Amino acid sequence: MTYTEVPIINWMQKLVLYETKARFYIVGSNKIETRFRVLKIDRTEPRDLVINDDKVEYSRTEIRSVLSMIDGGNKTKRAAQGSAGLSKTTSAFGIAGFVRFLEGPYIILITKRKRVALVGPHTIYKIEDISMLYIPNDSVRYVHPDESRYVRMFQNVDLSSNFYFSYSYDLTHNLQYNMAKSLQPTQGPIPPPESQSKQKLVFWESSMEDESKPGEGTAEKEDICFSDFSTQEASFSPTLAYGLTGDKNSAANELVCGVRQKPVRKFVWNNHLLKDFEGKVHHDWILYIIHGFIGQSNIGVYGKSIYLTLIGRRSNEFAGTRFLKRGANCQGSVANEIETEQIVQDMSVTFLSHTKVSSYTQLRGSVPLYWSQDLSKMVAKPPITLDQRDPYATVAGLHFNQILKRYGAPIVVLNLVKTREKRRHESILSEEFVESVNYLNQFLPPEHAIQYIGFDMARVTKRKNADVMMRLARIARYCLKQTGFHLNVPSRQADYLMKDEELKVLRGRWNKNGCQQAGVVRTNCVDCLDRTNTAQFALGKCVLAHQLYALGVLDTPQLEFDTDCVKMLEELYEDHGDTLALQYGGSQLVHRIKGYRKIAPWTSHSRDIMQTLSRYYSNTFSDVEKQQAFNLFLGIFEPVEGQANLWELPTDFYLHNPITMGKIPSERSSYSQWWEKGVYENLPRPYDEVAKSDAGQLEISTAPASSENVNIFFEFYRPADLTVFEDLYQFFMSRATRKFMPKGATHFSPFIIREPPEPSDKMGFTRFHPSHLTSRASQLSFLLSSNEANPNISGKDSTASTTSQGSDDSSSSEDSSVEAGVHLSESSSPYDSEHESTFVSFKDLFPSMKKVYDSEIKEPNDRDRNIYERYVEIGQGCHQTPETKGQKSVCLSFERSMAPHRARKVPQGLDIYPISGFKMDSTFGVEPPPVSLHSQDIYKAYVSRGRHGAGPPTEHDRHTYVKYMQMKYM
Repeated sequence: MTYTEVPIINWMQKLVLYETKARFYIVGSNKIETRFRVLKIDRTEPRDLVINDDKVEYSRTEIRSVLSMIDGGNKTKRAAQGSAGLSKTTSAFGIAGFVRFLEGPYIILITKRKRVALVGPHTIYKIEDISMLYIPNDSVRYVHPDESRYVRMFQNVDLSSNFYFSYSYDLTHNLQYNMAKSLQPTQGPIPPPESQSKQKLVFWESSMEDESKPGEGTAEKEDICFSDFSTQEASFSPTLAYGLTGDKNSAANELVCGVRQKPVRKFVWNNHLLKDFEGKVHHDWILYIIHGFIGQSNIGVYGKSIYLTLIGRRSNEFAGTRFLKRGANCQGSVANEIETEQIVQDMSVTFLSHTKVSSYTQLRGSVPLYWSQDLSKMVAKPPITLDQRDPYATVAGLHFNQILKRYGAPIVVLNLVKTREKRRHESILSEEFVESVNYLNQFLPPEHAIQYIGFDMARVTKRKNADVMMRLARIARYCLKQTGFHLNVPSRQADYLMKDEELKVLRGRWNKNGCQQAGVVRTNCVDCLDRTNTAQFALGKCVLAHQLYALGVLDTPQLEFDTDCVKMLEELYEDHGDTLALQYGGSQLVHRIKGYRKIAPWTSHSRDIMQTLSRYYSNTFSDVEKQQAFNLFLGIFEPVEGQANLWELPTDFYLHNPITMGKIPSERSSYSQWWEKGVYENLPRPYDEVAKSDAGQLEISTAPASSENVNIFFEFYRPADLTVFEDLYQFFMSRATRKFMPKGATHFSPFIIREPPEPSDKMGFTRFHPSHLTSRASQLSFLLSSNEANPNISGKDSTASTTSQGSDDSSSSEDSSVEAGVHLSESSSPYDSEHESTFVSFKDLFPSMKKVYDSEIKEPNDRDRNIYERYVEIGQGCHQTPETKGQKSVCLSFERSMAPHRARKVPQGLDIYPISGFKMDSTFGVEPPPVSLHSQDIYKAYVSRGRHGAGPPTEHDRHTYVKYMQMKYM
């Protein structure tokens, strides 16, 4: 028997911090304030964190009694009337964690949040502001001279910048993992949910304190203030009759399995903040926060909402700044590792299990070798040094084992590092990386081997006629064919898509509901910033075309540049790249996507120079402080009194490589078997996804479908709240039609190429541009026959970058269909070789009307001709007057000339009535329609109530109301 599996929701989304001299009391509630929990924090302990959570759920009446008892027990005898012993300090949306340096602990509360994305019915929030409060009171506070410096260093990691969380969606896993089934089909009924103990533990100790006046909590972004607890308790219960199945007769009694899965710790950035807190309290108090980038836009296909979401998860392992963290550590974690996920969802249906949704995951990270750069010389490009030889590729093996475990096989490595240089710099990494991959592939079967693609992107960009984006598009098609993408659609549509010629060549794992991605594309350059972001955009563009094609939006899996959809995708990837570059390198992207397309205006060069200078300044003067802040925030360094401080350490190498201090043994015990046993046995599937149903990975509980812990319908739609359209997130989110569609556009499709008008020359003639040709083949023919060395020198947007030949020497080995030994022309897709064709036919230049408009002009048949003639005759006969009798009408003469027979005249004065029930209607009178007796009774009752007031309800109304109350509250 299969049971409904739903995620467990953290229903505590409103927190209020109350303060006494000896305690902090945090009261957490749901949005409508009907369920409460209380967390007590001791303030009399100067060093340690003492937390007490009774793990009991309170009603509104009970929590009012608790707070009244605490308030009364903390009033002094000499207190004036009206004073309080319990004061409200602040309101919040969640607890980010606790931290301690050399004095007592601090609590970090999320005081502002902002909606940034929707994944199905799940809302994702961005932290806008936090509050960091010192817990011990002043009477017991221990003062240390270095405490303030550690606090300032910790706050250099701005939690209000690009940190995200969700109450119902696991942001540390990708969509494919979250939608995978956790529970296996079982036999027998589900055991009923454990009844919660109503015994309340009295944990509030009365203590006499100085009088204090309660503060007034104010709402930030949303109203989070608790109502007055002295008012009468509301009788409304957040029970939803419809549940998750839509069956209002059985949903209230249906049991579902609530599942909370274990997060991926490498993407949880408040791990250290939860260390002394996570195991002591109920899980509803805990929020897992990720760091990186989340952006979402609405493509909007003729009013149909298609959401495009881009999520960048930054790893907390071996995290740091640009030059101070290079390569990998001894555990296989690489610097600047970011998982980028692209999600496309049809919002016609809210819930993910019933809608059409697709996702694709790709990875970026530093070259997995022991290498660094010498920072002793203040130069723009410090020399690259291999710190130690690794002939058995130990660190690379640990890293690729982690990738196989999380994503499966095959792993496609796209290396954008330079290969040929006058003076060896980046090529040192390329040569060593290739040797490591070749060594590891000796022990893997060919079908699961690591596929290496080397593309010297910087060298190709410098060539005049080279088209980098066309080359990247070819690589992207090959990579997508190897890995496939995640797709969830109804089973009938999945059966149809499995037979589709464009999709069946993809090597993903197909099932009854669509396809699953197997493997991942890992992209890197030296910095993993500019070149990597452009390559990931090229792959994302190729994937988006296939995603929209699988969802039924496009008729071919192909997207052109300079369309609203691709402009929106380009903006998302550039925002993604700018955000990560600021976090890692201290500036925004220097080389952007338009620069690689060679359409960037001349004004962008000054911007690139400023970004280069900003990045150089940051790397030279502020990176050390930022690195120390990361080490402190992530708990890599923990201050201990009597030992060296963080700023006194000459290096942090041993902090990120604990094996050098003998703290942990090496995880690699064999020079040939560099993978874990469970990982290899389940290839090509990712081991993490296979092992999702393990007991140690899940928290499972049963609850009624109407329970707030599992009812995602109640969490998303909020039927008890007032909804204002202008305040909805969907109203403000970026839309392709609103942001990218030009004013006065006559075509509202986001997939139409939109070209700005070309500037006129001095003689007043408009310059001809190859993008003016409607056919892709004709554009290619024009470019091949043009004598201009660079037709894009004007800097205007064009599609020439997607259609040019992409090489200046056909005999060059780099312009072939082979990239570092990988043949990219194996795909059977008809679009792989379309750009290479040079044959132009007359139909390409002047396509037929049938092909362009799906319509064709034909001679009218006899039936249509007779209908039109009769229509003209009726009009002429009705409007003929005595003065015009005998005269020939122009229209009638025209009809007679068209018709071979004499047209029939309508006799003058003949009344022509429309086919209707109102034959007597005219400008002088209207015949009233008949009214049924039932309608008359309703109107009479309405008038009677207006004159004499409401009367007693009828038996039918009484029965309807009783049935409604039973369904809603019983």
